[in-house]
Amino acid sequence: MALRSPKWPGRTVLVAVFGFLYLPIAVLVLLSFNAAGLPTTWSGFSIKWYVSLASNSDILGAAWNTLVVAIVATMIATILGTLLAIGMETRRRKSTGFEALAFAPMVIPDIVLAVALLTFFSLLNVTLGLHTIIISHVIFDLAFVCSVVRARLKNFDYSIVEASRDLGAGSWTTFWRVTFPVLLPAIIAGALLAFTLSVDEFIIAFFTAGAGRSSITLPIQIYSMIRFGITPEINALATIVMAISAIALLLSQKLNKEQMQ
Repeated sequence: MALRSPKWPGRTVLVAVFGFLYLPIAVLVLLSFNAAGLPTTWSGFSIKWYVSLASNSDILGAAWNTLVVAIVATMIATILGTLLAIGMETRRRKSTGFEALAFAPMVIPDIVLAVALLTFFSLLNVTLGLHTIIISHVIFDLAFVCSVVRARLKNFDYSIVEASRDLGAGSWTTFWRVTFPVLLPAIIAGALLAFTLSVDEFIIAFFTAGAGRSSITLPIQIYSMIRFGITPEINALATIVMAISAIALLLSQKLNKEQMQ
């Protein structure tokens, strides 16, 4: 009989790793319901800090800016990323250098990309604002959408495209009636991932936001608030942002898993 290794060391390591990763987040969520004004002293359950967020004009303005940036950047990045994935996957001659160039924004440190974008906008004398944050997030998100859609294209059955063309359908009809429905789950998964990254992104937005509250996003707002100390209101705001990101990421992973099956 083959000797079976005990399961408890693996489970212990698994619990320790997940505890290390998520225990601070669990504490943050718990303290966001703390009735006390002190962020680390529990005095009872309360949702007053969430109610307080609803009447804070600065936070509401930052939330609206974040939503605008995330939605617009996601739409543009999804379209461009999908087209890029199709173009790269259908090229007859594969180029390692071209692929590395396309996916460079994924591996370049955020601070380097942020400085590069700020320098680029400065050279062009572009006034910084929400539009520059959107452009920057499109550049950042595009590679992630492309990678998700390309993963689906790796398992794509091109014989259905050939069958559609043999039956007399043109390129445009074949794309919308055959290719697009098959790629749709991957496109949605890539869009959800791009939305999550855009909502959470801080460094690039901070460098390309410009002056004034008209271009302040939620991560920048949280940073400006936390410089004066952590409060339960910040915990509540961070919990909401984290929940939105987690839901979008889980949906993205679910769709990505289904389209890979």
